[in-house]
Amino acid sequence: MREVISCEALRRLMDSGEDYALLDIREQGEYSGGHIRGATSLPRAAIEFRIAELVPVRFTPIVVVGDGGARAGLAAETIRGIGYKETYELAGGLPSWVESGFPTATGVNVPSKEFGEKVHLEERVPEIEPEELHRLASQRERILILDARTPEEYRRFCIPGGLSVPGGDLILWAGDLMRDPKATVVVNCAGRTRSIIGTQTLRHLGLTNVFALKNGTMGWLLAGLELELKPGRATPAPSPSSRKEAEKLASRVAQEEEIARISVSELQALLAGRESRTLYPIDVRSSEEYLSGHIPGFLWIPGGQAVQRADDYIAVRSGTIVFACDRMAGATMAAYWYKKMGFKNVCILDGGVRAWGENGLEIERGRPARRALGLDRASGRVRYIPAKELAALIKDPKGVSILDVGTSAQYRSGHIPGAYWISRGWLEEKIAAILSDRGRPIVVTCPSGDPSTLAGATLTELGYDEVSVLEGGTERWKSEGRPLEKGLTRPLAEANDLVVSASVTGDLQAMQRYLDWEIELGRKYGKGPA
Repeated sequence: MREVISCEALRRLMDSGEDYALLDIREQGEYSGGHIRGATSLPRAAIEFRIAELVPVRFTPIVVVGDGGARAGLAAETIRGIGYKETYELAGGLPSWVESGFPTATGVNVPSKEFGEKVHLEERVPEIEPEELHRLASQRERILILDARTPEEYRRFCIPGGLSVPGGDLILWAGDLMRDPKATVVVNCAGRTRSIIGTQTLRHLGLTNVFALKNGTMGWLLAGLELELKPGRATPAPSPSSRKEAEKLASRVAQEEEIARISVSELQALLAGRESRTLYPIDVRSSEEYLSGHIPGFLWIPGGQAVQRADDYIAVRSGTIVFACDRMAGATMAAYWYKKMGFKNVCILDGGVRAWGENGLEIERGRPARRALGLDRASGRVRYIPAKELAALIKDPKGVSILDVGTSAQYRSGHIPGAYWISRGWLEEKIAAILSDRGRPIVVTCPSGDPSTLAGATLTELGYDEVSVLEGGTERWKSEGRPLEKGLTRPLAEANDLVVSASVTGDLQAMQRYLDWEIELGRKYGKGPA
């Protein structure tokens, strides 16, 4: 049964302080172009894979936002079908919200980026121009450049001489940095937010000679300077004494900021009741630390990203957020920034993962196995075809249609020759116009085989008689040494399922537009940066 909510009723719900989740199910590119302020992006193709983490309690009211077309209703039906009964479709979608004059935003991760600009202005976070940093470095001044991006971003390129120190790890370095007062410390990211937050983190901990690189790697390129490509050096670990000092600094911050600490037994109680109370348990350590041993049920979101992308992970803002790290330092700084961003129910695990293990409780190793909701049901409704059989069918180009429902980036990087690409979010609305013959054989694929299984079940429900799913997906095809085709060769929908940073594309004009947008977010907090 279709259930809708008006724009006025949604506005009242948003102002009520009650639990709810507002999910924008359009493609990420559509979301970036304009969305309801406060909405969480959950593209329709990702619902079965992410909704359990975003909305842990299944009786939480959910409002689904689309473009006014059929997708929102289909998404709401999917969400209800996997156990979320109080799910509503926003009547008229985003267009009606805009017509009602209610607030919207453009871009992604707007809350954290706006917050970063607020911190920059209100705390007077010092910056260094790219040209000045380049001049100091060329004069062999004592400069320490700390790259607060993710290790994956760093491995592509960095400011020459930069060291990879993800934002959540900066507190671990504070002690060592304090013992080198002659060094000028520069924190950078791709644009502005993470360098601002990282710099202010170190300033709050007591460092004075620390600066944010103005506009990050984008600003460096716009200044006509060259980046260091594929840096191969490893960042030295902070000293044991610096790590020890980090725990003392974290304890001071927790006390000053009244950050709540919970015991292992209190965490056990929260985890036991997570089906009735929204809980976001977050491990902020590095990937290697998390995989080597973490508390079961904890999500891995490294500290810097937890702050940078808070709206990507916390769909119910009234939920309880528990941060954990090895001991206390990284979790404390994540909690500190979340409180500053306005999250009310934030706490840290006293003693961290070590305390959990020391109490004789289970430590989970490796990446948790999380099966998409509804996947078991879908897999029972489709036929799987091995790569060998598909290879034989391809020899007759009129004999089969191949649909790839992975991301457009995955499709570009390598797909089965002759395959068409379509985002799974558009499947029902576009497939009939593309494949009108419902008796024609169709093989659905994706890299892993899971999204294609869900898509195959959908096509069967739509009345397509000869639907198969490639066993093991495109990765299995590739592992068997079979050929791949590259590029966006046969798209059946606009490839706006992903938003790619201008720092990755290298488009200088796009970089400038992005930086102008970020700076504009802070205008209401002051006159803006000089």
